Amino acid sequence: MPPSEPTTEEDGPQGNGAYRRLLEDIRAGTLIPGARLRETELADRFGISRTPVREAIRQLEADGLVAHIPRQGATIRVLDYSEVMELYEMRTVLEGTAARLAARAASDLELDELAALNADLGATTDTRTAYELNRQFHMTLLDAAKNRYLVKSVSALQKTLLILGPTTLIEPVRAKDAVTEHEGILAALRDRDGLRAEAAMRSHIEAAHRVRLRALRGRERPIEEL
Repeated sequence: MPPSEPTTEEDGPQGNGAYRRLLEDIRAGTLIPGARLRETELADRFGISRTPVREAIRQLEADGLVAHIPRQGATIRVLDYSEVMELYEMRTVLEGTAARLAARAASDLELDELAALNADLGATTDTRTAYELNRQFHMTLLDAAKNRYLVKSVSALQKTLLILGPTTLIEPVRAKDAVTEHEGILAALRDRDGLRAEAAMRSHIEAAHRVRLRALRGRERPIEEL
């Protein structure tokens, strides 16, 4: 067996850890659009050297979450109105397709797992837990579609959506509605009705989109900086 290549600081635990922590800060809204990413400050906060931080920022730039602004350096990207609309349009198409394919390909075990995740989502009052359960629900359904290229496309899209900040499930009414909408998707999946599953998923994503736009309009006017 040939000797393994040495693991560098960039691709080792520190580099991966810095990347995951920055992603979490973006998702939680700790790092908001337009926020500057200063290597020295981040390295001090994470208790690591600047090298893995620099690599993590490069990864975020490759993901489309970070841009380099003249005289400012690396900053969290600011999405304009049209980008937000395009992102949700693509999410509607991709996840609607995933639901249609899952109606054909999902196993009974996967459908039971989806039902269990949605039941847990309906029972929790913790926003962080709700976010994770909702994420697992959508990723489990995506896996059930049995299409690796669809998984890659949705995963890339979800990373960009992190820029928009905290989940729409922070609104209690939206969280309750999401559970009901999930039940409609599940019913179509159990009936193996692909077209109905796709339509239910599209309606679900469009409802989340409307809530997101209302939240963004309330946060800033004008809405160019989303």
